[in-house]
Amino acid sequence: MILSRRALNRALLERQLLLARSDMSAKRAIEHLVGMQAQVPLDPYIGLWTRLEAFRTDDLARLITERRAVRIGLMRGTVHLVTARDALGIRPVIQSLYERIFVSARGDVGVPTFTSRLAGLDMKALLSAGRKLVDETPRSAAELRPLLKHRWPDRDAEALAAAVHFHLPLVQVPPRGIWGASGQARHALLQTWLGRDLAADASPDKLMLRYLRAFGPATVADARTWSRLTGLREVFERLRPRLRTFRDESGRELFDVPDGALPDPETPAPPRFLPEYDNVFLSHDDRSRIARDDFRLSRGSGIEGNFGTVLVDGFIGAIWKISRNGGEALLRIEAVAPLGRRDVDAVAAEGERLLAFTDPESSRVVSVAQATKSNTRSSRTRSEATGKPGETLELVTTKEKRNAHHEGVTVRDVPHRRRGR
Repeated sequence: MILSRRALNRALLERQLLLARSDMSAKRAIEHLVGMQAQVPLDPYIGLWTRLEAFRTDDLARLITERRAVRIGLMRGTVHLVTARDALGIRPVIQSLYERIFVSARGDVGVPTFTSRLAGLDMKALLSAGRKLVDETPRSAAELRPLLKHRWPDRDAEALAAAVHFHLPLVQVPPRGIWGASGQARHALLQTWLGRDLAADASPDKLMLRYLRAFGPATVADARTWSRLTGLREVFERLRPRLRTFRDESGRELFDVPDGALPDPETPAPPRFLPEYDNVFLSHDDRSRIARDDFRLSRGSGIEGNFGTVLVDGFIGAIWKISRNGGEALLRIEAVAPLGRRDVDAVAAEGERLLAFTDPESSRVVSVAQATKSNTRSSRTRSEATGKPGETLELVTTKEKRNAHHEGVTVRDVPHRRRGR
């Protein structure tokens, strides 16, 4: 059976809880997703809000402060938010990746590798000393370096600390990752932080089955992109009797769990705001199931630096960023492909809901700039609210010609001035 790109898109959205918001708890959702990319500390809050009904920031903050969820390096060598159980079960499978990365890691371009700077050093003694230091109290890398340097004064402090970070399963402890708080990345040993040992029965086979359940159907190359593990062809061949297979439109073999969801390709997909990093677009070698062929960023974009993305009809259709000034929060959205009027309206409405989540006490403004194939007249729709609880937004629409400040753009500004309480 051949699965179209749209069929793969709807399967991914369904499994990623992006077709309809789920009533799962935050903890259950994090496990269902096999963790959430979290190198930007607050990204998982946006990722959970866009997937779950009635999600509140406290739901995740409590999981982290109560040590039921942790921030730890896992897939692809990047920080992930996972439940305590998954941290203990997944890290043993991923550990070989960190050891492999350490062999060539150097910390900066043109300098010797960490391994060459530590040649001849007793690594067992170094890791024992590092474990003792982070067991005493959570420490940042900057705090760890001089302590290790004191023990090995003739060795490079950066390399000493890097060896500890790559080889030991370290978690980033609160307040890092807590909504409304900030703090350095300080680390503790996973087992000490949780008071439990690493799982003894961890295996790549179990991890790949969970990957398929959350991201499938997928190729072996897709699973490798998600995890950066080697030897996965052998894993999938072992699993083959337990799996079903398909082909994509390019003839690539796709593996899947027997009961994996395959929704109708024409299932409606509402707009979904995703954070700067989200595994939904980082977990496949072939990203055509989430990014259209015409996906592009305008060289004249008004959004600079880091930004999130917006799924429109299931595919990346816009980028977004929030800026704050005084008591006002501005959500700027720029389409990366032409959008129909209904899509623009739906994106603007979902953007207002996002701002109500992120900035409930601020006046909120949503600005949507739509990319078009040529300079055409633009429409500006403005909706305002007085701030009275439960008031319905009143829309007033006008059309005007204007010169947008980047080529081929129609601008639709939707300022919502509803002050939260």
